[in-house]
This record gives sequence, C-alpha cells and structure tokens, in this order.
Amino acid sequence: MKTFSFLLALGAGAAAIMGVGQAEPIDLGTIEVIANRSATADAKVGSTVNRVSQQEIKTRAQPSVADYLATLPGVSVSAPGGVGQETTLIVRGADKKYVKTLFNGIDISDVTATQVQPSIEHFMADGVSAIEVLKGSQGTLYGSDAVAGVIGISTLGEPEDGLHAELGAEGGSHSTFRSHAKVTAAGNGGKMALGVSGLNTAGISAAEEHAGNPERDGYKNFGLTFAGEQQMNDVLTLFGSALSISSTADYDDDGAPPRDNPFNETSGARQGARIGAKLNLLDGRVENIVSAQVFNTDRDIHSVSIFGPYDANFDGTRTKIDDQLTFTVNDSVKLLAGADHEWQSAAITDNYGTDFNARAENGGLWTEAIVTPLEGLSLTGSLRLDDHSQFGSHTTWRATAAHLFSSGTKLHGSLGTGFRAPSLYELYDAYAGNPGLKPEKSFSWDAGVGQTLMDGRLTLDVTVFGLDTDNLIDYSFATWSYVQVPGTTRRSGVELSAGWEANDWLTLNAAYTFTHTEQADGARRPRVPKHDLALSAVITPAEKWTIAATARYVNDTIDTGNMKLDNYFLLNARVAYQLTDNTQVYVRGENLLDQDYQVIKGYGTPDLSAYGGLTVNF
Repeated sequence: MKTFSFLLALGAGAAAIMGVGQAEPIDLGTIEVIANRSATADAKVGSTVNRVSQQEIKTRAQPSVADYLATLPGVSVSAPGGVGQETTLIVRGADKKYVKTLFNGIDISDVTATQVQPSIEHFMADGVSAIEVLKGSQGTLYGSDAVAGVIGISTLGEPEDGLHAELGAEGGSHSTFRSHAKVTAAGNGGKMALGVSGLNTAGISAAEEHAGNPERDGYKNFGLTFAGEQQMNDVLTLFGSALSISSTADYDDDGAPPRDNPFNETSGARQGARIGAKLNLLDGRVENIVSAQVFNTDRDIHSVSIFGPYDANFDGTRTKIDDQLTFTVNDSVKLLAGADHEWQSAAITDNYGTDFNARAENGGLWTEAIVTPLEGLSLTGSLRLDDHSQFGSHTTWRATAAHLFSSGTKLHGSLGTGFRAPSLYELYDAYAGNPGLKPEKSFSWDAGVGQTLMDGRLTLDVTVFGLDTDNLIDYSFATWSYVQVPGTTRRSGVELSAGWEANDWLTLNAAYTFTHTEQADGARRPRVPKHDLALSAVITPAEKWTIAATARYVNDTIDTGNMKLDNYFLLNARVAYQLTDNTQVYVRGENLLDQDYQVIKGYGTPDLSAYGGLTVNF
C-alpha cells in the first residue's frame, strides 16, 4: 500500500514538528463537534449524542470498544464465542451497516464485507480517550452509510503539557493476556498521541460448550495508533492520524447448532491514515478544513468442511477526499458547506475460482445552516446531493431543533432522510450477489426532553425515536442470495437515561431502551432486544480505592429464524487500589453471577471470568 505508507510518513512528520461568543445567561455545558461537524454547545444540539469519557474507560478497564458501546442507551452489542468473534452492533434497531464509524476521523468500515460495515470487534479500548454515538439520520453530513447514526472513536483528547506515558498489563481467565502503552505530548501549539496495544487469549468454544464442544477458539490482536495536530501559525493547523490493526481468530462452523471446527481461522490487517489542514481566516469567522484518507482491509479465511478446504482472500480499499467550509455570520447564524468524493474497490479470490473484482464511487455536496433565532432556541437544516457511479443522484435532508429553558429543561428533536446503496458484495458476490438490487431509502425522527437538576449533578433524558426503511436488502435462504424485502421495515422505541453524581464518592448511571422492529410481513428483526437495561456505579470508599460496577439486563430477543433467546443478566466489576501516585493495581471480574446465556442462538459466551492488572503513569 504505497498510498498508506506515504500518508503514514506525513503523519509521523507532523508529530516531529511538535516540541514534544458572547456569554449566555444559562450554562451551555459540553461543546460538541460530532453533531454538526462544527463546535456547538451541547445545549444547542437537537440530535441525541451519548458519550463515554476517558475516565470511564480507565475506571472500567474492559478490553474492547464494543464493551462500552453496549452500556449506552439505544445501542446493543452481541458477540458469539467471546472476544474477537464477529460482533453484531445495533443502534436503534438498525445493524452496523447503517452506522458510520470513524476512528480518529478515518472511516473504518470494511468494503469487502457482506455489507459495508465496521469490524468493531477488532478495535480495542486501550488508549482510547473518548467514544461518541450520534443517533438518527446523519447522511447529509457524513455520507450515505450514516442512516442510523455515527460512532466517533478518538485517541487524542486533550493531553497535558509536556511528555507523558502510560503502561498497562492484565492477565486472567481463558489464558488471556493484554498490554498497552501510550505516549502523549502537548506544547508549542501542538499535541499528539501514540499508542500500541496487544491481546492474546485462548478463548472459549464459539459453539456451545455445554453441548460437548471443548475446542477453544483463540484470538490475537495487535494495534498501533497515532493522532496529532500542529498549529503552524494563526492561520494554518496541520493534522494527521494513522492506524494499523492485525488480528487472528479461530471460529466454528455455522449451523443449528453450530459445530466445533479446529481448522477454521480468519486473519486480517487493517491499515488507514488521514491527513489534512485547517485554515482560520477573518479572525476565525471563516474555517476551511481539507483532508484525504485511505483505509485498507486485507483478510484471509481458511476453513475445512466435508466439501474440502476453503481458502479465500478479501482485499478492499476506500479512498476519500473531503472539503468543509464554515462561515460564522454572527453570534446567531453559522453556515457550512462541503464536498467529498469516495472510491471503493473490493477483490475476492478463493480456491473455488469464484473470484470478483468490483469498484464504485460516490461524490457528495452538502450544506448546513445553524441558527439561534431566540435565546435558548437553536435550529439546524442541512441538504445533501449524492451522485453514485451505479445508482445516480440521491437527495437527503436533515433538520434539528433544541430549546434550553432557564430551568435546565431541554427540548430536542430531529428529522432526516437517508439512502444506502447495495454493497459490492451484495451486488457481485458469485454465490449471494444480486446485481438487480436497488438502494434502500429511509426516514428517521426523534423527539425528547432532558432535565438538569441539583446544580448539574443530576441529569435525566427521555427520547422517542423511529426509523423506517423501504427496499430493505436482506439475505434470503430461499434463493441463497440478497433480495429486496417488499414494503417498509419499521423500527421505533424509547430511550431513557439518567446520571447522578450523588456525592464525592458515588456516581450512578442508568440507561434503558425499548425497541420494536417490524417488517412489512410482521416479522421482527433479529438480535434486537425489546428491553435493554444498563446500570453502572463508581464508588470511592476510601482515598486510594475505586470500585466500578456495570450491570446489564436483556429481555425478549429473537435470533434469525424467529428463534427465541433466553433473557440474561450480566454483572461486571473492577476494584482498583492506588499503590502510588503513578501506579495502580486492580482485579476485574466479568459475568460475576456465572450466567449461562446466549446472545446468538447456539453460540457460547464466557462464564465467570477474573483478571488482574496494573497501570503505571509517568
């Protein structure tokens, strides 16, 4: 990958350059960027945004990004057979092909997958500084895949001035060992973060262990990440990011029930980079951001069945250029406009001779207005025109509103449309492809009310939502191919969240989601829990002790084929002790009640597991 090597070199060069409005009458809280692609006070954001902070990631110390997504309202995660297995990610009843996922601004979706979607199971949380989930149709700002929302993962954050490092190691159940190192630097108008992480586990059997399947399915992961920016002068800031993640996973055969297979293995390398520049003109009233990025997935599958060995290689690349212009007219009006162009290529080769090599591209133009016509009231409207190389032009739009009252009550809502073009695999795969597929079209909405009490220590929010999709593309076992599902597939529900900083030693959070899904034929969508409750607590009983616990209750879920899954309750906890100012030791337990449960029919999940670790900062 010559392009990747070139961009990575530029990113490293950017790191080397470093030496190491008017006040509102009410508190506007956190500043958001993901919601409108421009810095916007949280109180003025009409879309729903949930976030996981760096402090929460360190306090819980779970291995993967998916672990943290699973406890957010409106988000459901299920993985067969433990860490590293292909993970189902669902946002508001829509699976991950509808969720744009960005890692330090790099689109990490795999263009060789059955649908263009992120392999979220391979992204570890070590070194991550923030995870954000923007929900609702966001295609006007982020492109056609952002039908149900956008996930933003960052490793840069706001590092302290100077040079700092963190080292961590953990070992425990299932012969698991993980470690990480992160170096941050800030000063002279720049900041950077460089991270390395590794995980090795013997795992569990992906097929049901209690069904007499003792063969364990191991997993290995090694990752490198970089993110940085440097202000060159009052006008120009350069930025860049890069990632490289390699993994190897054993897996078992599909079936009802699935079957143990000691020969199945999949391995892959994921590499990406993004570079860009930000120009600030007219005393900051005009901002222009230009960037270019590339992401490549190169993965191999080796399996053995009664039909003999199967060996396949999947190689796909996404390249994208992007330009965004922001003009702050005055304190009440901000205008944005942008253009982007994306190229996708996917090649699959196997020992059966059923190869394919396909390409597609899409160009987009968009504009957005952010208006504050009255004190406390914020409105946005955006419009996008896409031109797809195979499916022509499509227009989408989005509108949001937010009103913050002096009492701390916030009303918020959004409306939007979207479209999703069939993936290259859905169109051209030799076994399952269907070149007659048409793009899906969708409409989404949400409306909610939030309340802040006790000087901001207690926050509450309730949001109702809906997402309707026409021409849904799904796999048909009757035709052994991807088909268009007639009629409208509907998803709707309610999200409730609460956070309470009770005192200086106790913090509580809760998130509940009710989700109803229904196809035109009345069938439910698989792996979408009807009821999903997540609870968390952080307790500091003494000066050097910290206890973090999470609990999740999932009720009424079906899998493919309308198979009912049992309800389950999971309890995880971590107890940490601060040995010195720079060193912390901890023990961590998962599935503490030793629940026997499944999130995908027939596939095993880890039983009671325990781990111990330490982190050192200097």
